[in-house]
Amino acid sequence: QVQLVESGGGLVQAGGSLRLSCAASGNTFSINTIAWHRQAPGKQREFLAKINTDGRIVYADSVRGRFTISRDNAKNTVYLQMNSLKPEDTAVYYCNGRRAWTEVGPYWGQGTQVTVSS
Repeated sequence: QVQLVESGGGLVQAGGSLRLSCAASGNTFSINTIAWHRQAPGKQREFLAKINTDGRIVYADSVRGRFTISRDNAKNTVYLQMNSLKPEDTAVYYCNGRRAWTEVGPYWGQGTQVTVSS
């Protein structure tokens, strides 16, 4: 099993920045891809970005140029640096882990709340 824990959310003003962390534990060797999603009230969960163990990255159009995903393999942690935040970025942010092209995962964290005030 793999456990994922998100942290780093909070309340910021528009234009501010936050850095989210996704810490993985357990059988972390079984996954090679971590993705960030978010879900705002009344909306479906939205894909934001993903990164694999080798550093290959994909961004959604909604965050490209403002958000940056990165990872520290030694710490089994993936980060999401969020800059130029907007009120519409307000949501619960989740990370998930899987092994791409296999049936391993996804494993989901509990989420961390991000609130951006205008």
